[in-house]
Amino acid sequence: MYKRYSILLLIVAFLLSLTGYSQAAQWANPELLLSAKELKKHIGDPQWVILDCRDLKYYAKGHIPGAISLGKRCKKALRDSTSRVFKDISKYERLLGKVGIDNNTHVVVYGEHIKTDTIKDAAVAFWILEYLGHDKVHMLNGGIDAWVNAGYSLTPEPTILPQKRFKARVVKSRYASTEEIVEIATGKKKGVQLIDARTPKEHKGADIRAIKGGHIPNTTINISHKDTFDRSKDPETGKMRDNGFLSPDRVAEFYKTLDKNKRTIAYCQTGTRSTLTYLELRLLGFKDPANYDDSWRVYGSSFENYPVAAPNGPQYYNFAKVNKTLKKLKKKIKELEKKIEELTSKEKE
Repeated sequence: MYKRYSILLLIVAFLLSLTGYSQAAQWANPELLLSAKELKKHIGDPQWVILDCRDLKYYAKGHIPGAISLGKRCKKALRDSTSRVFKDISKYERLLGKVGIDNNTHVVVYGEHIKTDTIKDAAVAFWILEYLGHDKVHMLNGGIDAWVNAGYSLTPEPTILPQKRFKARVVKSRYASTEEIVEIATGKKKGVQLIDARTPKEHKGADIRAIKGGHIPNTTINISHKDTFDRSKDPETGKMRDNGFLSPDRVAEFYKTLDKNKRTIAYCQTGTRSTLTYLELRLLGFKDPANYDDSWRVYGSSFENYPVAAPNGPQYYNFAKVNKTLKKLKKKIKELEKKIEELTSKEKE
């Protein structure tokens, strides 16, 4: 009887596939993403730490109850002055331990879209914690916007937790170096999928934010991080979801042509937007995802003459044009200052 039932199910599934019917996509690792409702269950739990990735001034105005702050936006607090990951891992161990995080602590990171555009900061924190080998990291889906839309309150009361001891267990594969990227770009290393998380204009070289414009040769696909956000209505609240909300149906569609078993590296301008891509790859179950932290900021400005791909060949940042524009602006500013002085003196008379 059981065997007949199993065969019947297989036949039904096959017929449904022929009609184009498919079940809704599901996350391979759903525990990495929490809803506001799920997070609320852990408020006050000593084994859970909530990390507000916004700037301190926004944290002070109102944050999720029990949340801590690193004093700066996460992408600044967790990177050095050149926006690179700390080479000295002990800095992370001291910082995380100081704010109350140890290896057994569940950490929920969140940002905000509408006011501060810090969803990416939360993704940076997520990636860095995973790079450090922490296996209990979660991201609040939709950030603080989703928390407020769910009808939950904020508090201005700061949270300071007892210090703990954090020991890093670095997972090197989650970090892609410029050396590895150059090997991929020149064809020396094959079988790796590269995702450009920048805008189509940046990818094509029409929007230049380094010495050179264009993209890394052998890039597999260009998926702007903004496009992957879900803007449909939330079935629980009935409200339109704000940018920053991720749903498996929408995200899976963007990456459907990629092989989850291959090493897959995301890059952008500064290695920040691409951390969101890294999170999405992890949610979808990619086996070997990584973030190229140096990204185009380093690759596109290197004096090593790394190869660049673009529809019309490598485009170069026009410093002469920018300097000329700056001179014009300075002239206009001086003229305005002069007019303001004249008006001020007339008022005094």
